[in-house]
Amino acid sequence: MAFQTKRLHNGILEFTITRPEKRNAVNFEVMEGLSEAIERAKERDIRALVITGEGEQAFCSGGDLSVFHALRTEEEAYSMLSKMGKILYELTILPKPTIALINGTAVGGGCEIATACDFRIAKAGAKMGFIQGSLAITTGWGGGTLLFERIAPYHALKLLSEAITYRAEQLVHIGFIHRVVDKINEEVVERFLQNEATIHSSVLSAYKQIQIRKWASSDLWERIEQEIRQCAILWEAEAHHEAVASFLNKK
Repeated sequence: MAFQTKRLHNGILEFTITRPEKRNAVNFEVMEGLSEAIERAKERDIRALVITGEGEQAFCSGGDLSVFHALRTEEEAYSMLSKMGKILYELTILPKPTIALINGTAVGGGCEIATACDFRIAKAGAKMGFIQGSLAITTGWGGGTLLFERIAPYHALKLLSEAITYRAEQLVHIGFIHRVVDKINEEVVERFLQNEATIHSSVLSAYKQIQIRKWASSDLWERIEQEIRQCAILWEAEAHHEAVASFLNKK
């Protein structure tokens, strides 16, 4: 299995990408698993959804290039990108608290997954970056659009445009990372949500719905879809395929 979903204490559902040998890269199986976890999280006994990666090296390294490099045309790319984009949109509008438990490196699409979550807790020293630009594409799962919703626009534009990695500690002051911890475990999440645990889940859901209504009024999905389409156009270009081939040859 490329993923594991389990219920922790206090109604917390944890989804783990279990592909450490691939630095927890996303393939179609992971996509399906995440979609199922989001649906499970909608059930009444679940108070929050946590997303993390197996091991200590990587949270998620984005899309599995060894799989997705086979997608050559705009249409092929759009099919994959829109599939994951819709999943991350559903994650974003899930009426429960969502937490990215960043246990290691999060780059590319891994940062997009983290951005789709309400809160981001990172292991000290973890490296993160929207490095898509180095592969001659933009974010393509909606992460760019969501980043402008999560932090100040000038910080978002800087992170996206530079296409480099930062340490978790550097991303606290701009509001992208909410807490840095020395060790990642279940207790970290429980401590982070200890106050929310005393509040009825219907109250937490009601507050999340305020944010969801704001996004609906600003056509969030339509803006994400435009991002996906733009990435698909760039995906087809030779510059992207050459950049990916060069990256894979270096591995």
